[in-house]
This record gives sequence, C-alpha cells and structure tokens, in this order.
Amino acid sequence: MSPRATAPATWPAIAADLARHAAGLTPAEDARHVRVGIDGAPAAKPRDLAEAIALELRPLGREAIVVPAEGFLKPASLRFEHGKRDADAFLDLWLDSGAMFREVFDPLEAKGSGRILPDLWDPVRDRATRSPYVELAAGTVVIVVGTMILNRWFPFDLSVHIHLSAGALRRKTDESAQWTLPAFARYDEETDPLNTADVAVRADHADRPAWSRLPR
Repeated sequence: MSPRATAPATWPAIAADLARHAAGLTPAEDARHVRVGIDGAPAAKPRDLAEAIALELRPLGREAIVVPAEGFLKPASLRFEHGKRDADAFLDLWLDSGAMFREVFDPLEAKGSGRILPDLWDPVRDRATRSPYVELAAGTVVIVVGTMILNRWFPFDLSVHIHLSAGALRRKTDESAQWTLPAFARYDEETDPLNTADVAVRADHADRPAWSRLPR
C-alpha cells in the first residue's frame, strides 16, 4: 500500500486538533463513551500525545481518562515463557487483550457498567496493581495508549499511530530493547499501522512531526 500524504505540524497543534475531533464524536450505537487509541513504539512516546489530548479535552467540556496498555501486560511467567527476549512473544503474547476487553472495553458498551479498571498488572513488580475501578462520567473520552495495539480488534472510534521509520526506531530505542525491533518490523508488515490508523503521525524528527490531517 502506498504511504498516505502527510503535512508538517507541531505536537500541540496535533493534540488540539485530535481533541477537538474526539470531542465532536458521538459514541457508536453499541458504546457509551468515545474510545481513542494512540499507538506507537515506546521510543515514539505515545503516552505524551495521549496526555496532551486529555488536557486539551477538558477545556472543551469533556472529561478524559488515559489507560496505558502497559498496565495490562501478562505476568512474567507468561510473558517470558519463551525467554525474556523473544520478539515474536513480545508482539503476540505479552499484552493481555482479554483482560483489556473485560476491564476496559466491555464496560464501555451500551449495556456495560461504565466502570473501568485503569490498570491490572504492574510489569515491573510483577504483581497486581489493585487499582480501584473508575466510574466514568457521561461524555468521558477513554484514551487507550500503547505499543502495537492496532492488531487486537479493539473497538476504537478514533485510532492514531505515531510512526518511526526502521532507522529512526533503531536509533531511538535503548540498547537494552534492541531485541524488540524484529517485532516492530513484523507489526509494520502484517498490520500496516501507518495506513490503517485513522490518523498517522510521522515522528522521525521529534521536533518536526508530520501527520495525515483529519478530514474537515
């Protein structure tokens, strides 16, 4: 698939435009809240964009909650079943998609409870976070942010992929995480997030992002 056209922008402008767009969305017929997905490698800092969008939404009269997918990784005994540096397992097995559906997406459905769990598992301490459930106010925008989350059938109303070329990803990824690069190569080939996301942001040059603008 040919790459989509992009235009120069700034991170604050991107966040503001995405917030305005999200604020204007109506939840799908089968959902109670607007669901936004921000996808990107850790080196692309997708959490920064997610938090910026949340801040921009509040002056627009919309509450927002950022849910990091990292809080739904499986326990170490399952993540490292094939070794601590298995790139295929990193892509296919680390994220507990079932838990995310159960604790985040299912409660957002029209007949759901509206109470979500913001995180389930602490991957550093390798134990349950024991975080309390959050009762969402009407109109809250739920922003799920994570790495390689566009191949999980999550029902996003708006999806954003922050893209790094292979060279930029290699340069920006810590030495200790270089083993993950084949997983990102597979993800790009199999999921094509640059073209399948509703919005793509090219971030090889962090101070000069370029993005595929939202339709006016």
